[in-house]
Amino acid sequence: MEQRKHWWNGKWGRAARRDVYLRIDGDAWHVEQRAGGADGVSHFYEFGSEEEAYDRVRDLLVGPFEWRELSARPPQ
Repeated sequence: MEQRKHWWNGKWGRAARRDVYLRIDGDAWHVEQRAGGADGVSHFYEFGSEEEAYDRVRDLLVGPFEWRELSARPPQ
């Protein structure tokens, strides 16, 4: 699975931090919505196209936060 994008709400701490990840695995696109940092609770969504996945990401990034896109890590 390859991570394509990562957004963060700019908040620190378990109670405030939110992350959204966009990943691809073969022909399947995955979106992860995480609350609470690395040990937080995640919700996962799978899509058949990049467009559908980006639609979900756009829906998740609406709200009171000032979302920041973080650079993807280079392949190891």
